[in-house]
Amino acid sequence: MTGNRWRRTACRIFPLLISFPLLGGCWDRLELEERAVILGVAVDDAESGPAEEGDVTHMPDFEPAPEQPMYRLTVQIALPGRIPLGPGGGGGGGGGTSKPSETVWIVGVTGHTIDDAMMNLQQKLSAPLFLGHLRVIVVSEKIARRGFSNLNDYLRRNPEVRRMAWMMISAGKAEEVIRTHPPLERVPTMYVISTLDNAARTGKFPQTFAGMFWSNSSKKGQEGVLPYVRLKEEQTLEIAGLAMFRSDRMVASSSPLQIAAYMGIKHINPGGYRGIVQIGGDSLTIYSTHRSSKIRVRIRDGQPAFTVDIGIEANVEEKSNESVSLSNETILRELEKIGGQSTQELYQGLVEKTQQYGSDIFGFGEYVRAKKPGFWNAQVKTKEKWQRMYKEASIDVNLKIHIRRIGMKAE
Repeated sequence: MTGNRWRRTACRIFPLLISFPLLGGCWDRLELEERAVILGVAVDDAESGPAEEGDVTHMPDFEPAPEQPMYRLTVQIALPGRIPLGPGGGGGGGGGTSKPSETVWIVGVTGHTIDDAMMNLQQKLSAPLFLGHLRVIVVSEKIARRGFSNLNDYLRRNPEVRRMAWMMISAGKAEEVIRTHPPLERVPTMYVISTLDNAARTGKFPQTFAGMFWSNSSKKGQEGVLPYVRLKEEQTLEIAGLAMFRSDRMVASSSPLQIAAYMGIKHINPGGYRGIVQIGGDSLTIYSTHRSSKIRVRIRDGQPAFTVDIGIEANVEEKSNESVSLSNETILRELEKIGGQSTQELYQGLVEKTQQYGSDIFGFGEYVRAKKPGFWNAQVKTKEKWQRMYKEASIDVNLKIHIRRIGMKAE
């Protein structure tokens, strides 16, 4: 009995003993207010020399700095207690009318690499850097065309960086985008996020987050795309097109209307673009509501050949005058034909532009890998080989528009 009693006592005490180490789970906690929370990052080419940089990460006499152009890093840091928490009220000590300059702190540093610049930034701040709330990464076109594998490597290795952050290419200095302070948002980064989120929601732009860009760039038969933005007057941000890449280097950019062509070939909905069609001396504006596409691949004369069938549903939104009656079925069919021809030229033009630079942003190579694996394994094998073959591939685009609605007024 004594042995059984000790056994029962041990069974009761043992769970308590193993639970004691778990009670100290918050011993290494760090309050949010004690961190430097980075909301946005801008990466530019450093125009000034290394005079701005101290010996933070290397010793010049023993460990020479990397022989490469320096980076200019500009970060937007949230000020604790200054960002309003509600649409009408304030958070912490701030009110509902907080200005951008009162909610964030913008700091710029230089470095030989991205991590080097981050360490130089940490040397200026008392609080540890935190990238868990990083939502916007802006890269200047100059850096993107030079190649930013260093930036991608740093961000992909950092476990704090979200894959849902927006990465974009700026036509001018990326720092200017980070420093913008539009009146619509109290936090400048939120304005950039809202611009791209709303564009994706209304069919103006595909959801090309940083994680999706890294994933597509890693594929053997596809290249990545990013938003190509331009800062305009009155602190507005324009989505100026698509930044097209070849590996980690930007090679070209599209026009704003060619974004619709990319989304049509990729079967991305909803449709959100409008176009003007001339018919019978009248100008009509049609609005696409839905896109569908089907891509077929075959091997012809030892080369891949693609056929892309695209269907667009559209509504008539506006007429410039009353010379054309939309009640006439023949007129509607003619409108669909003319609109389809002009739209097909737009789509074909974008495809030809990507072939010119060897940038398969549509993922045609992935169709070859999936549908014709024997050809891929024997003739292509690598991403570099497909980049060369894509320039010579035959790609035919067939497009049809169907007018579904003409509005309350049909005359």
